[in-house]
Amino acid sequence: MTKNILHLDLDTFFVSVERLLDSRLKDKPILVGGLSDRGVVAACSYETRGYGIHSGMPMKMAKELCPEAIRIKGNAGTYSKHSDLVTEIIKEYVPLFEKSSIDEFYADLSGMDRFFGSYKYASELRQKIIKETGLPISFGLSANKVVSKVATGQAKPNNQLKIDFGLEKTFLAPLSIKKIPMVGDKTYQTLRNLGLRQIRTVQEMPMDVMQRVLGKNGTVIWKRANGIDNTPVIPFWERKSISNERTFDKDTIDVVKLRGLLIAMTENLAYQLRRGEKLTACIAVKIRYSDFNTYSKQMRIPYTSADHILIPKILELFKVLYNRRLLVRLIGIRFSHLVSGNYQINMFEDTEEALNLYRAMDTIRNRYGDKSVVRASAMGKNTIGRMHNPFNGQPPIVLAHRKQ
Repeated sequence: MTKNILHLDLDTFFVSVERLLDSRLKDKPILVGGLSDRGVVAACSYETRGYGIHSGMPMKMAKELCPEAIRIKGNAGTYSKHSDLVTEIIKEYVPLFEKSSIDEFYADLSGMDRFFGSYKYASELRQKIIKETGLPISFGLSANKVVSKVATGQAKPNNQLKIDFGLEKTFLAPLSIKKIPMVGDKTYQTLRNLGLRQIRTVQEMPMDVMQRVLGKNGTVIWKRANGIDNTPVIPFWERKSISNERTFDKDTIDVVKLRGLLIAMTENLAYQLRRGEKLTACIAVKIRYSDFNTYSKQMRIPYTSADHILIPKILELFKVLYNRRLLVRLIGIRFSHLVSGNYQINMFEDTEEALNLYRAMDTIRNRYGDKSVVRASAMGKNTIGRMHNPFNGQPPIVLAHRKQ
């Protein structure tokens, strides 16, 4: 049976949501992301593309390229709400789908042609999403995820494109090598230095040549350039780690501030672990100095999700890691080696009062938000607030760094 893989992508999602909330923003140049000079463009409207602006660009540079652009900080909770509306519609219509990001979905429509027609079904699904949410969305339909994703990019804005089985190589051949998923700026420059511009040239090269130039990635890129991809649609996304970091508006050497922020981050992530019934066995601290040199240090620990165990360990790592006495640009923590489970009481160190306190605080947070109860040392520290359980199978929301 021929595979029919659908790729759906909400067009300039953050911008589209802002326009949905405020119609005055329609047809105007919009930048969504961090508003400080350290901020990053999380999304930009098509009106700004002609100025050379793209997502991931420093906001300061984007402002210089397009001074008249309207800048909006954005709200993760609002975007999550609208993403969930789209997810519910897809869940109702598609038996097997994968939510790969807040605005991107894959669906396996294989077998639909026998009863209904995959392209017709996908078209009606797209129209239903547009009608019920007011958000523009594009799709690509082909035999695999890679070709469908490229097709979606070619269909934009707010359109659709089907690549018939057997025509994958023909469709890809005239496109730029930068259209191949997995080809970033560095890989693109390497391929350009070899004289490669179009995907057609990669298709004509022997696979082993690409492998010698790019290693294992060369083989993957060669297969994708030839429209070969057997990656399945995965209906559940499981987190392997959970993290939090902050880029400061101004570099700092205030150790009290840094320690307070680390405590706030740890307290918040520990609550997320307990909410998702997860335990961590590996913690890490990351520091980026004003000269952009970045250092990290990790530690293996017994499985836990308790603040009073994690906070001293994080501060211990920070004490060892922070030894340059330079201004700090960014600080962050990460919990990994996650497993399912609940915190087990330590008969020698824990008390019934402490465990009851955790339960009471988590109950308040579940009802009023994860920032409703914090330690005094963490008050006023700007950490990421999460509207939903981060372990519900949904991919993480990626927004530009907020200033601290």
